[in-house]
Amino acid sequence: MEDVEVQVLDPETEFLASKRETGNEWELFKENVRPLKRGRNVSVLNDALKAHTQNQLKKSLLEERRRLIEAIDEYQGDDPLHPWIQCVKWIQEAFPSAGDSSGLVLIYEQCVRTFWHSDRYKDDFRYLKVWLEYADNCIDAQIIYTFLDANDIGKTHAAYYIAYALHLESKSKMKAANEILNLGISRSAQPIEKLRDAYKKFLLRSMKMQNANNNEDSMENNNASVRSFGTVLAGEENRRQTTENSNLAKKLLKPEQVQRAPLSVYNDRNVDTIGQNSKLKTNFNPWQTLGTRAERNKENNSIPAKWTSYKVPQRPGPRAGGSTTQGACIQVFVDEECSERSKTGTETESGRTSSLQLREMDGKNIKKETELLRENPLRNFPSKSLPR
Repeated sequence: MEDVEVQVLDPETEFLASKRETGNEWELFKENVRPLKRGRNVSVLNDALKAHTQNQLKKSLLEERRRLIEAIDEYQGDDPLHPWIQCVKWIQEAFPSAGDSSGLVLIYEQCVRTFWHSDRYKDDFRYLKVWLEYADNCIDAQIIYTFLDANDIGKTHAAYYIAYALHLESKSKMKAANEILNLGISRSAQPIEKLRDAYKKFLLRSMKMQNANNNEDSMENNNASVRSFGTVLAGEENRRQTTENSNLAKKLLKPEQVQRAPLSVYNDRNVDTIGQNSKLKTNFNPWQTLGTRAERNKENNSIPAKWTSYKVPQRPGPRAGGSTTQGACIQVFVDEECSERSKTGTETESGRTSSLQLREMDGKNIKKETELLRENPLRNFPSKSLPR
């Protein structure tokens, strides 16, 4: 009897083939989960990942997000920043991929725009953390750090200087990053031990980068010297060989071959006929005189006229647009988003930013606004608050 080969599957493939639900759905979508420093709640994560396939669960998540946003406007406690932080944490848990449709970037922007002028939260670490997370979701966070510096937000915390230095280091601005870390140490930003440890690590990275650049420069110089030396030798050999070959060729040539006959110039037969025809043509209209200056400058005699006085003749009949009414007004297009914003307003009477904007948006509008905020994070801030 022939042996029957039994194919053994690995545990992950066997689990996928069985299509069982064991409460570990995060194993199937773990590449789409954005990591958090504080960790994640597994039960909430599993419910959030089930929303990819279950529409009812997805609707419940959107309803819960709407409820939390309404709770921000209805909050009457002593800490108005608290409901914003709770909403941010819930969105991070319920939308693990933190995509554009989650609305997380909009919550970040509305939260920081609500309290940027409040002296109470300028040194609050929770408020600074929202700013830093907002900067991580933007294309270029330089304008955010410049805004924080201009408005004295978070300058007592070491996290501000560390994040700012890492941003400058990612742009290869090592000198500016060194100045930012030294500035934080001189201001005794807390915790100072964390800031000093980050500065030591920065110095080690900068020294390694400098040594790597020096090694590359030395290798390039060595390669350049070898190539230049080789090219000089090759050039000398080629010139020597060329001169030797030319001298040998001159010796081998016979004296009869050296004295060659003169070159014969080729004469085209058509040239004579063309010249005769041209002579005949010139004899018909000979120039007896050159003429006066006015005759020679006759191309400059035209008087300039006003172009607007000339009217283009138009054909009678209906126009291409089909509209024969004269003086019809052109309807100006107004974006629906701009009209809604002008009606509702982005700020309430108490000076707090209203969260109605996010509640009334659907998925497409949230994605569009998120893309705009990634490109320009301070697009909704008043012009007087922007750094110059």
